[in-house]
Amino acid sequence: MGLENYKIIFFNGFFVNKIKRCTFAAQFWENSILTKNKIIVDTLSYRTISGNKETANKKWLLVDAEGQTLGRLASKVAFLIRGKHKTNFTPHADCGDNVIVVNAEKIVLTGNKMEAKEYIRHTGYPGGQRVLTARQILEKHPERLIEKAVKGMLPKNKLGNALYRNLKVCVGAEHNHDAQKPEAINLDSIN
Repeated sequence: MGLENYKIIFFNGFFVNKIKRCTFAAQFWENSILTKNKIIVDTLSYRTISGNKETANKKWLLVDAEGQTLGRLASKVAFLIRGKHKTNFTPHADCGDNVIVVNAEKIVLTGNKMEAKEYIRHTGYPGGQRVLTARQILEKHPERLIEKAVKGMLPKNKLGNALYRNLKVCVGAEHNHDAQKPEAINLDSIN
């Protein structure tokens, strides 16, 4: 690769508005990138890499929900499932990690939300609207609170449906995904 593919970006500390070709650099700066207030950049190396399903480096992560607030936990889990913590994040591809959430029954809701928060569904028949409070769901199916909260934070399309399959919520500290060797992650370390 010749030096005709290089460009000068800075000159004497000032940004050069019109980036000029640096064909004369061979005479003065052989094999040098930074010399005398000049930065020479290889423009062919700055290619945007768009990740896809095949290039995604998917890992299995283990999250403990004990003592965590429902919405804060759900937003961080959705962040991990979506893959926004990775450098090769691509909005239209499934490049996130698989997340296992344990101790779903020990989730915390602040204020009066255990009794006041209502989950409405419809059976599809006339007069079939059903309303359950968060406490009723937590007593009967505690994993559904986390599943519903995370699903609401994912895209509402086919990609969101595919990402939702990367979430596994378990009641209790045991899970049946030991073969995937999940690594425990502290949610406080995620922005």
